[in-house]
Amino acid sequence: MNHLNRAEVWQLLCEYTQADYLRKHHLAVEAAMKWHARKYAQDENLWGNVGLIHDFEYEKFPDQHPQKGGEILRAQGWSENLIRAVMAHGDHLNIARTELIEKTLYAVDELTGLVIAVALVRPSKKLADVDVAAVKRKWKDKAFARGVHREQIEKGAAELGVPLDEHIGNVIEALKGSAEVLGL
Repeated sequence: MNHLNRAEVWQLLCEYTQADYLRKHHLAVEAAMKWHARKYAQDENLWGNVGLIHDFEYEKFPDQHPQKGGEILRAQGWSENLIRAVMAHGDHLNIARTELIEKTLYAVDELTGLVIAVALVRPSKKLADVDVAAVKRKWKDKAFARGVHREQIEKGAAELGVPLDEHIGNVIEALKGSAEVLGL
């Protein structure tokens, strides 16, 4: 399944993921992946759908993530390169990220959560009021969004070959384009 239908991907996501906040995380990663696909002249639909599905089985199988997702996608007929992109964002699987789509998914996954957390503590609760400086201020506060693995964000930016501040700015920009869908 190389050409993915977004409606089918969304349906699969919703079959496995009930929590609204998790669905919003997927929508945020989808937005970041689509933005980066445009930046790198890649297939926006394909990249967006990989972002949309990347954690779909986490709610039901948190201890088997993302390998269980790979098994399910394989059974659904997804192509191996897309399964690999999903699997490679799990550091514990030790899959070397060699393709741009794999590096990008890894780089944006945790960062979308941090950017959204920063937006949620702004007085307006709007992405429009988030900038790199605001994210960097909260970055230093380890108690803030403590579930966000900052070392993965740094590693992801390095793997993409993009300075951290530029990477943060890119993800902020990507999410601003989907602010309405994200409720921010």
